[in-house]
Amino acid sequence: MSSPPAHSHIDPDWNEIWKEKQKLHGLSKHSDDPSHNWNKRENAERYDSTSRSEYDNRVQITIAGLNITKNSRVLDIGAGPGTLTIPLALQVKEITAIEPGEGMIAVLNERTKSEGITNVTSIQKRWEDIDPASDLDGQYDVVIASLSLTMYDIREALRKMDAASSGSVHLFWFVDMPFWERMYADLWEPLHGSPYHAGPKADCLFGVLYQMGIYPDVTMLPLAKEYRFGSREEMLGFFQKRFGAKTPEQERIVDAYVTPQIRQQGDEVVISGDSTFSHIRWKKKGKGREG
Repeated sequence: MSSPPAHSHIDPDWNEIWKEKQKLHGLSKHSDDPSHNWNKRENAERYDSTSRSEYDNRVQITIAGLNITKNSRVLDIGAGPGTLTIPLALQVKEITAIEPGEGMIAVLNERTKSEGITNVTSIQKRWEDIDPASDLDGQYDVVIASLSLTMYDIREALRKMDAASSGSVHLFWFVDMPFWERMYADLWEPLHGSPYHAGPKADCLFGVLYQMGIYPDVTMLPLAKEYRFGSREEMLGFFQKRFGAKTPEQERIVDAYVTPQIRQQGDEVVISGDSTFSHIRWKKKGKGREG
């Protein structure tokens, strides 16, 4: 059999690359890390409390890029405790929030009730399990998935998002490793003897969209992350649990890594780091406006 010409090539299947990165990333986790179990009410409340202060700037930047109007119908995929849903509800006609976490949905529903917000419909499901015909109310002017693209088959998830929109789709996703993921990358092998595998990033996401025939606009945005605790001991206990440090030696490794990054701010101890995330957006063909 003759060899192909030297200049020929086969384009990578970016959806398969995404799947492989998601699979490997899943191995770089401990099942007994409780901090990201969003079915737990206390985790959802902690995230909500943080999102109202630390994430305020990100929320403002995100909403400013949506070009919504008071008549917009919005779909928020991976809504969490309402980080975007609540402030958006005050500016649009109606919003449907999709969120699988039981604790997150409970906090979201309590917030809408206590704040007298009546134009939010919440659905406790994974986006993968949503049936647009029975779960959604037609198409939406604006579809958002903000830092919630954890789906294994991202091409199918994106296809469904595109179909759910009559106006524009807005994805917000990591460009480089955010601060918390850099911590995992630095600590995983010293603690557990195996390499850390980062999750797929915006380059992979863009490749999937490109191969779908969708050529989005992309804007780079700053992403800051900050951890605040009442004491150094409280902070170390949190990170020891998060990174699965159980032996005295593992606890020492976490201590030696975290302690030099700690700074005192008033009565609290703080560590923080900066990274970049992207706003990836496209308008449905034939649509001259967003929102």
